[in-house]
Amino acid sequence: MLSHRMNAVAAASLVALAGLGMGGPAAASTTAPHRQPSPACTAPPLQGQVVDVTTADMGPGMMGPGPYPGTPGPGGPMPGTPGPYGQWPHGMRMTLRATPQAVPAGKVSLRVVNDGVYTHEVVVLPLQPGQTPGRRVTNPDGRVSEAGSLGEASRTCGAGAGSGIAPGSTGWTTLTLRPGRYELVCNFPGHYAAGMYAELDVTR
Repeated sequence: MLSHRMNAVAAASLVALAGLGMGGPAAASTTAPHRQPSPACTAPPLQGQVVDVTTADMGPGMMGPGPYPGTPGPGGPMPGTPGPYGQWPHGMRMTLRATPQAVPAGKVSLRVVNDGVYTHEVVVLPLQPGQTPGRRVTNPDGRVSEAGSLGEASRTCGAGAGSGIAPGSTGWTTLTLRPGRYELVCNFPGHYAAGMYAELDVTR
């Protein structure tokens, strides 16, 4: 699954780089990649408590001033800073939002809408006591460890694991979750460090 996803990410990165190259270097910092037509789809009726998850990515100036999530310290390096996983356009910000943020234990369905211009996914990882969302160690490939993953929504117009949810499309998954704290993350290279994480609390 990981190698399949890495191949898809590599292909998506080439498309994104091609789009950023249009207009020359001066335009690259503010120009979003060309958005290819994506399948229009909605999730079918889902079991249990439904959590709506929205993934998004925005260029500089669209979110206002302030530090970028997932970076070290107040006003730390922005996602455009060169790193081992490549370089995002200067000022790029990515977000992942979950509503509601707390649900009862049992069947929980994640309905993920990709409102950005890049391919995204949502992986469900447990949070240990005292562990803070957004503080996982990022590996040299720009990803975090998926050890202990309980499942994911990463299929365009489908359920479960795939090669990613295309821009403008929806993916979903249904899990059985015990009481505890969980972190929803996009684990494509660099996305977690750019701010794509959210906490989901499961109550008794």
